[in-house]
Amino acid sequence: MPKALITGITGQDGSYLAELLLEKDYEVHGIVRRVAIEDPEHRLWRILAVKERIHLHAASLESYPSIFHVLQKVQPDECYHLAAQSFVSYSFEDEFSTMNTNINGTHYMLAALREAAPACKFYFAGSSEMFGKVEEVPQSERTRFHPRSAYGISKVAGFELTRNYREAYGMHCSSGILYNHESPRRGYEFVTRKITSHVARIKLGLAKELRLGNMDAR
Repeated sequence: MPKALITGITGQDGSYLAELLLEKDYEVHGIVRRVAIEDPEHRLWRILAVKERIHLHAASLESYPSIFHVLQKVQPDECYHLAAQSFVSYSFEDEFSTMNTNINGTHYMLAALREAAPACKFYFAGSSEMFGKVEEVPQSERTRFHPRSAYGISKVAGFELTRNYREAYGMHCSSGILYNHESPRRGYEFVTRKITSHVARIKLGLAKELRLGNMDAR
């Protein structure tokens, strides 16, 4: 039975991926913050339906020893690195934590895999924010990066780290470039979910208006 490790397993993409891999008879492991294990009702709600079928490990992307310990213990065949501080506007408010979590977290994952499970296949979730200032439409893997936020910069760094570990150490490392995608599990801090949830509240008589931030955002 192949083993997969997912960072960001409690998020939109991670929860759907966990369900898909379980359907394919994988042994599924996930890295979560310790506080999530202590408060499953609020922090693990996306994976509650399959929680008893997956193995959760408390660790922090900001701590190399904790990441290394999990990888050494699990010995995954595949690693899907989806976790990140992914709210773009917040990355302007706190650039340091965004960079620390997203860049160091990716570096720690790659470095720990190299030491503990070098044969593991690694996937890094990139972002369309890496392109930032759009210079061609549509974009492709050959489009020049021009990030315009700390989040975008952190994703470019993760993309390049992934490439470096593939080329320098011969590891099976690949990146995907994800654009906005929606589902009922999308976080409420994102504008699309703000709109849909407030429309529902207005329909139910629980709210009278919808307030949004910068209407000129691109």
